[in-house]
Amino acid sequence: MGVPLRPVAARSVYREYAPPAALADVVACGWHGRTGWARPLRVLPDGCADLVWDGDALTVVVTVGAPLRLWVPAASSRVGVRLRCGAAASVLGTSMPELAPVTRLSDLWGAPARLAEEQLASAVPEAQRGILESLVARRDGTPDRRVLAAVQALGTATRTSDLAVGISERSLRRHFVHAVGAGPKQLHRVRRFQRFLRLLEPLAAGRASLAGVAAGLGYADQSHLGRECRRLSGSSPAALVRVAEKFQTSAWPARQDRAHVPNHYRGAR
Repeated sequence: MGVPLRPVAARSVYREYAPPAALADVVACGWHGRTGWARPLRVLPDGCADLVWDGDALTVVVTVGAPLRLWVPAASSRVGVRLRCGAAASVLGTSMPELAPVTRLSDLWGAPARLAEEQLASAVPEAQRGILESLVARRDGTPDRRVLAAVQALGTATRTSDLAVGISERSLRRHFVHAVGAGPKQLHRVRRFQRFLRLLEPLAAGRASLAGVAAGLGYADQSHLGRECRRLSGSSPAALVRVAEKFQTSAWPARQDRAHVPNHYRGAR
């Protein structure tokens, strides 16, 4: 799932937790969020999928091409498990393009997901994360290692042509679309945008310039960065920097696969 655009507030809490070693290949992290006040949340795309328990339903939240807007009630608690980009299709048992941005897990898994909802409803947040991790652990799917390797390479590559995972470009794209919900070029755009989001704090503090950041990330120029920001977040780079300036004294949630400023709701950030 992606990262909420305004993830921090005096009464909001968001924490991430390392996954169990046995799930490290498919789970990026677990997390727990608590909302301070009711508000709409703009979640920015990151190419990941989260299993999210919001107190009423267990859903799969996916953002890969455009920001997602979610309404978060006041004082609500959310617990989630973030599946690694490229691993979700094997865990969920479905091709990623077939999923809506928010899908109830029981529509995919039926009885096991409904049983998990019953267990989650009666558990405290500390135990809920373990229930979600156990649910993932019982799945039999094995992620495509070539896709995972390509996703990892996109974290630093400036061009998709830099990828070398042992299969043709056409085959790689087909595997990508199934496992991620988008081709390598689209995910490359998203991952590069995520790297830009991680630089908002130094931009807000005046330790970096938009022109310098654009060049360092491989954008053609600052205008190119601006177009990508508007496509992937609905805001200009300057507007995102102003958000960082506003919340600079708060601790931004750390996230390795950040998409959303930090995408992830993905819980209540």
